[in-house]
Amino acid sequence: MNRVAAAMAAAALMSVAVPAATAQAAVVTPRVDLKVLVVDDGGSSVGAITAQLKDTGVPYTRVDLASAGRPVIDAAFLADTVDGRPRAKYQGVVLPNENPFGEGSAEMAALTAYETAYGIRQVDAYTWAHPGVGLEYTDNGGYSGQLDGTQAAVTAAGKAGPFGYLGGQVAFEDNSAVVPESFGFMGKPRTGYTSYLDAPVTGGRASLVGEYAHDGRSELVVTFGYNQYQQQFRLLARGIVEWLTQGVHLGQERSYFAVHVDDVFAPDARWSKELDCTPGDYACAGGEGKESTIRMTAADAQYAAQWQTSKNFKLDMLFNAGAGEEWKAENGGTDALTAQLVADRAKYRWMNHTYSHPFLGCVQDTSTNPWTCTKNAQGAVNWMSRAEISAQIRDNNNWALSKGITTDRTELVTGEHSGLKTLPQQPQDNPNLAGALADNGVKWAGSDNSREPDQRAVGAALTVPRYPMNVYYNTGTNAEMADEYNWIYTSRADGGSGICEDNPATSTCLPAPLDTATGYLDHIVPAEARTALRHVLANDPRPHYVHQSNLAEDRTLYPVLNQVLDTYRSLYAPSAPIVNQSMKDTGVELQRRAAWDKALAAGKVTAYRIGKDVVVKAPSGVVAPVTAPNGTKKQMLLGTTDFGTAYAGTRSAWTAPELLQSAVTLKLL
Repeated sequence: MNRVAAAMAAAALMSVAVPAATAQAAVVTPRVDLKVLVVDDGGSSVGAITAQLKDTGVPYTRVDLASAGRPVIDAAFLADTVDGRPRAKYQGVVLPNENPFGEGSAEMAALTAYETAYGIRQVDAYTWAHPGVGLEYTDNGGYSGQLDGTQAAVTAAGKAGPFGYLGGQVAFEDNSAVVPESFGFMGKPRTGYTSYLDAPVTGGRASLVGEYAHDGRSELVVTFGYNQYQQQFRLLARGIVEWLTQGVHLGQERSYFAVHVDDVFAPDARWSKELDCTPGDYACAGGEGKESTIRMTAADAQYAAQWQTSKNFKLDMLFNAGAGEEWKAENGGTDALTAQLVADRAKYRWMNHTYSHPFLGCVQDTSTNPWTCTKNAQGAVNWMSRAEISAQIRDNNNWALSKGITTDRTELVTGEHSGLKTLPQQPQDNPNLAGALADNGVKWAGSDNSREPDQRAVGAALTVPRYPMNVYYNTGTNAEMADEYNWIYTSRADGGSGICEDNPATSTCLPAPLDTATGYLDHIVPAEARTALRHVLANDPRPHYVHQSNLAEDRTLYPVLNQVLDTYRSLYAPSAPIVNQSMKDTGVELQRRAAWDKALAAGKVTAYRIGKDVVVKAPSGVVAPVTAPNGTKKQMLLGTTDFGTAYAGTRSAWTAPELLQSAVTLKLL
């Protein structure tokens, strides 16, 4: 910093650090608001950190450097006084790099003074290796260039510090041999720099992420570019926020993964390689008389139970008892599958999927493609009645009760998510659906995330969006999976549907058909596991869904689940386990997030730290997500109690004031 900048920094420091009282007055502990300042240059790295803040519920103020009307970052913007106490308005600062304002900038001088005065940390979202950030130039034992496939590792300091929740390895994605995916710099640490993530270079190792402590300030230096979806960022995102906020912030994060197995007890129709469609489906021309079905066996059920034990992971069984009873009647009156699943009933979570899996929306006219809703003589849509919908819910629950199967009657997933709006044919919910849900006490209704990614109300119930997995319901073997995948994602010239030619942006399109003998395991499984894992690493609680056919014959689901679970557990320490929760709990989580985001957007949340006391005030009825270090206590009306639950090396919870309290007060260790 030159003399002019130094003088400006000193002036700014005086303006934000010294209270109005005289120098002889007692030092007053400042108040630090629990909010992050994000200075955004429009780059993907700042965008990724911003997405992490938003998705986990951390409040932030964004300053767009490209906006002519943006506020000037000066002493008044950064700090003031509240009730006679100095206030730091931001607990952390995210910058595109170590100085996005230019040499000698008054704004950078103000930030420097502010961070020094209040002990505020700064993240340099993406910069290059050079002495200004505590690193040697790359030509002195470092590296610059493409990082695809780089095997980086968390250092001992990183494990003891902000990245202790990781297992140790951070592999950079390398999904394409022809498309560069990441670029960056690796530098040798200089004095004051502590490396948290490094990778091998010629002659040793060099840093990719580290803390640079200098001049009374701390910067987290990141020397590679990334976006919010790349695995290397997703692994580090939690630690970046924990470091920035010094472990005390609003918002919380978990790694969620739940898998719903639909159509249990019912058979699923089978794909035809010859017809390129599914006989039994109204849209399968020429399929009459060629129908075939896929249904689990007792051996498949035994394998499912064994697999759960081996992977310490519980599946959700979404059942259609009536369809199972119909299959039993048509097959000699016995059903070893149902007997086995009922015998193992305590090993699974069970959920109502309606008794016989009918379409609960409008009465369909399947003589057209696509189908349409039939109408009466007056031109009104014919709907399945409230009584019929209610019976489908009630009869399935009663069957489960008779078999000793425990269900949560507040949960329901209708067959094909029917009854909910289905565009374009049925642009509204069946008007009889909400009443039938209320009749049966249903509060959480599963929906298709690919159609409706947001939670919404259906009468008094709320939807819970579910991710469809690309493991098809109408296939029982690996070869069938590859064949249908080929048909969907290859060109017409290669015998495919041509959907990719019509929609060039479709990301899963194939340049050539997969080998049906190997394509499922070699191509589809890694791609689908990568997609599911991306959801897991993104604090996304939405469940995934598949079908009972995927547990039958070749048992196509397990390779995907094995890869997701094994990869996750190799990347994370035991302190950050996968959270496999019920659909009801996911519904509550999404409901709380929506209320929290609304309160933040309306500016109705006040949260700050004064020394070792943290205070959070939110509107009545809004529960606040809070993360704090181990040892944190929550103030009760009388005494204190341990705060939150342990996860990834911190304590966190949705929390609200206790009886007769107006705010949440936490006591840090």
